[in-house]
Amino acid sequence: MKELIMIRYGELSTKGKNKRHFVSTLARNIREALSAYPEITLDQQHDFMFLTLNGAPQNEVLEGLSKVFGIQSFSPAIELARDFDLLKEAAVKLVTAELAKRPVATFKVATSRSDHRFAMDTNDINQGLGGFLAEEFPELAVQMKRPDLTVRVKVREQNFLISSEWINGAGGLPVGTSANAVLMLSGGIDSPVAGYLAMKRGIRITAVHFASPPYTSPQALEKAKSLTEKLTKFGGWINFVEVPFTETQEAIKEHVNPAYLMTITRRMMMRISDELRKHYNGLAIVNGESIGQVASQTLESMFAINEVTSTPIIRPVVAMDKLEIIDISKKIDTFDLSIQPFEDCCTVFAPPSPKTRPKMSEIEYFEARLDIDGLVQRAVEGAMEEQIMPGSRNKTEEAFLDLL
Repeated sequence: MKELIMIRYGELSTKGKNKRHFVSTLARNIREALSAYPEITLDQQHDFMFLTLNGAPQNEVLEGLSKVFGIQSFSPAIELARDFDLLKEAAVKLVTAELAKRPVATFKVATSRSDHRFAMDTNDINQGLGGFLAEEFPELAVQMKRPDLTVRVKVREQNFLISSEWINGAGGLPVGTSANAVLMLSGGIDSPVAGYLAMKRGIRITAVHFASPPYTSPQALEKAKSLTEKLTKFGGWINFVEVPFTETQEAIKEHVNPAYLMTITRRMMMRISDELRKHYNGLAIVNGESIGQVASQTLESMFAINEVTSTPIIRPVVAMDKLEIIDISKKIDTFDLSIQPFEDCCTVFAPPSPKTRPKMSEIEYFEARLDIDGLVQRAVEGAMEEQIMPGSRNKTEEAFLDLL
C-alpha cells in the first residue's frame, strides 16, 4: 500500500488545447508550495494529479495544497494492488481514521471504474465492501443519500485507489497562466486582498510599494514586505519593488493646491507603476480601489487618475464594501498585519478636504509646475527589487511583530 494525495483540476478540465499548459503550471506551483518536502513525487494524469508523500507529513502537505490556485479539490488516498482482501484492509484503516477525527453515524461505498475488465463491477464492490464494513463497524448504518462518510473506490488498470475525505481547494487558475501585472501594494487592508484575487485568476503579480522616508518609517516598509510574503502562499515567489517617492511627494506639496494633493499623488503613482509594468512585462495594473471608500476612489477621481495611462486597471474589490474585504483579509491572514499603525505614502501630507470631483483643467494647471518626466524617471531608476519566497520572511516578521 502507498499513501497518495489525489488532486482534481476543476476549471482546468475545460481548457481544451491549452490544458497541458495550465496543468504544467499548476504542477510547478505545487512543487514550489511544497518545496520544504523534496521527497514528494508528482504524477500528472489527464484529469488528476497524484502526490506520493514518501514520508512527508500529510497534514502539512494538505495545508500547503489548500492555498494553491487551480486545485478544485483533493483527497488523501491509498493506492494498493487489485486484491479485494487488501481493499477491505485499507477501508478499515480509512474508516478508523475518520472515526477518530469526527462523529460518524452513517456511511456508504461509492465505486467508479476506469478499467472495466476487473471481475467485480461497481455494484459488486459497493455491496461486498459495504457489507464487510457494516460488520466491522456495527455502530455505523448504511445510508445512500447524504451519508456522514463516503468511502470512494477507483478501479484502475493496475491498482485500486481508495479515499474518504474530499477537501475543497482554492479554485481559480494557476498563478502564471494569465500573464503578468503590477500590484500597487500599500500597507492597508484592500490592496493585499486585490492581489490575492488577481492571483486567483492566474495573474503573476509584481508588488510595487511606494516609500517616502523619513515621512514613512522602516516599519511601514517591513509591513509591506510581510504582506507580500503572506501572498506568496497562494502562488509562489513575488517580486517586491520598493519605489523611492519622497522627492515626488515633496514636489507635489510645494507646487500643488492642498485639495489636489491626493489626486496628483495618485496620478504620479500610476505613471510610475505603468513604467515598472513595462519593465516586468506586465499587461495590467492591479490596485485595491473600492468605489466611494475615500476621496480618491470616487468615480470622478478614478477617471482623473486613470487619464495618465491606457493600460488596463484591474480593481478586484471595486464593488465590495469594507466588511466583505475585511472578511477576505482575515481568511488569507493579512488583516492583523494590515491594521498595524504604520503610515504609508497615501497618508503623507493628506489634506483635510481633498477634491472628490477633480477638474482636469485644474489638474493640468498644477501638473505644469512639476517635472513629471524627471520625477518618474528618477523614481523608476531608484526602485529596488527583492524576490520574496514563501516562508522567507518568517523570522523577520516575528521580529517585526515583537516591536508592536
